[in-house]
Amino acid sequence: MITTSTVKRRAHDDAPDTDAAFERLARLPDGIERHALRDQVVQAWMPMAERIAGRYRGRGEALEDLTQVAALGLVKAVDRYDPDRGNAFESYAVPTIAGEIKRHFRDHMWVMHVPRRVQEARNRVRAGIKDLAAAKTGRQPTVAEIAAYTRLTEEEVGSGLEALDSYAALSLDAELSHGDDGYSLADALGETDAGYDLVVDREAVKPALRRLPEREQTILYLRFFRGMTQSGIAEELGVSQMHVSRLISNCCASLRDQVMADEA
Repeated sequence: MITTSTVKRRAHDDAPDTDAAFERLARLPDGIERHALRDQVVQAWMPMAERIAGRYRGRGEALEDLTQVAALGLVKAVDRYDPDRGNAFESYAVPTIAGEIKRHFRDHMWVMHVPRRVQEARNRVRAGIKDLAAAKTGRQPTVAEIAAYTRLTEEEVGSGLEALDSYAALSLDAELSHGDDGYSLADALGETDAGYDLVVDREAVKPALRRLPEREQTILYLRFFRGMTQSGIAEELGVSQMHVSRLISNCCASLRDQVMADEA
């Protein structure tokens, strides 16, 4: 028998010495004696399961529920553990219990935070739709019919219907159509068009451009709208390439200061 007074402590204070018990479990046939010893092993390791459940406290699920899930994971670990493999039970049980808790969050928790009253309305609406659909074939029940059946207001039914889509999220990789031309949800999402920013920038700089001397306006036009090189501009205007470079730098700095000042 495993008792708290005979527990041998290991890596954690809640890790009892159950090596002998697991060796007996491996030899015992299925029956009352094996079930009793299995229950003793589970009870001995429950403090560890409770400690693991406590790690997930404050994530939207009651600690009591998490402890129950952890206990289920512990039972699975006890049933599947093979002492002949040479690994300590704790090293096998911890990831098994943690995995069970993570699956619980994945399968039973809401993607979005939804008030309790809306969650309850959702459950009643879902059950009402199922019952009404079974009774009336050929069409979906109306909001008024669902409200009358579930004894909710039509507004509450509307909230419950919206909450039906809040329980799980659709992956961006989910296909929206079938066949060779199928595309994912991500393909349907829009993206920022840089052209709009360019239009805004051009409109913002126009007043400052008009205040520049004619020669500077010509140089900027040839460089940025005609795409000419500095050497080509210098040759066309009969000045040096270095002078053109200096004028472009000065003009750009002046325009930037003026636009910033106008925005301020």
